[in-house]
Amino acid sequence: MTCYRVAIIGTGGIAGAHMRALTSMGDRVQVVAGVDVDRSRVEAYCAEHGIPHAYTDAGAMLAAEQPDMVHIATPPGTHYDLIMAGLEAGAWVLCEKPLCTSLAELDRIAQAEQRTGTFCSSVFQWRFGSGAQHLKHLIQEDAMGRPLVGLCQTTWYRDHAYFQVLWRGKWATEAGGPTMGHGIHAMDLFLWLLGDWQEVCAMADTLDRAIEVEDVSMAVVRFANGALGSIVNSILSPRQETYLRFDFQRATVELRGLYGYANKDWRYSLPDGVSDEAALARWREVPHDEPAGHAAQLRALLDSMDRHERPLASTTDVRPTLEFITCLYKSAATGRTMRRGSISPDDPFYHHVAGRAAQGALGR
Repeated sequence: MTCYRVAIIGTGGIAGAHMRALTSMGDRVQVVAGVDVDRSRVEAYCAEHGIPHAYTDAGAMLAAEQPDMVHIATPPGTHYDLIMAGLEAGAWVLCEKPLCTSLAELDRIAQAEQRTGTFCSSVFQWRFGSGAQHLKHLIQEDAMGRPLVGLCQTTWYRDHAYFQVLWRGKWATEAGGPTMGHGIHAMDLFLWLLGDWQEVCAMADTLDRAIEVEDVSMAVVRFANGALGSIVNSILSPRQETYLRFDFQRATVELRGLYGYANKDWRYSLPDGVSDEAALARWREVPHDEPAGHAAQLRALLDSMDRHERPLASTTDVRPTLEFITCLYKSAATGRTMRRGSISPDDPFYHHVAGRAAQGALGR
């Protein structure tokens, strides 16, 4: 088994989750360097985790250390340049969400993958929990009939103080509000489970926080299989919850959590008055319990590196999610229903998820 040399770029809060995931991989990885523009922070992080080399410049680190893999845990506005630098240096990349700020950037990342033979994977760890993997398998088997109705609600709470961090709440540096930075995990899982989407109609606004970006968005989506879905993204909701519901012809499946989930957080129900304990037992039987987290995704990524194959949640896998978010923003800004495939390279929304709304108030 290959031991891969790994560097972490960005040593703020989310970098702790990356380090815990890397530590759980045992001898499969060796963390050789940390990078942060704040020297005292990166030195403290490296000292805490026994990382031998600390840098304040990612380019210098890539040249000196030549890592096999780079973890990017920096603010969203920096992701694209760091991804491209990592790929061009010959490293595979695991980058925090959102992967980038536009379809244009994502398509250039995909081109860099083809040119370098290395790959970039977006942190969409909710796909990798055993509960979601199990439901995906059941859907592919048509075990519960066709999906008909779906609900996806990320109702979280972020107070005014949260946005005092300089890069938050701005189009240029955060790339969006709860649609891009908070609800993206649940939406990605929702879209991945229900399959190809066809069109979306949305509203978004800034109702209470003193920020450039939206603090709430709502959308209705139609899927290619005929199912209809409702999506809510909010950072204005004092009682926080992430809730997904899937109504199939013969069953309802629900997930309640907040920032992650385990098998216990999933619920399977039959229609009122229907008794089929054998079916329920079969649907509820998940072979193992893998929580949705960075470790589950990292393990799959390392397996892909071992096999020299494109990893899950790479550019081609996540493009439908970023295109959906782009169409959601455009629908909110224009009042029109947006169809998949309608964002072309000559569209301002191709070059930023919020298009011209990035220079003004969204939805007004």
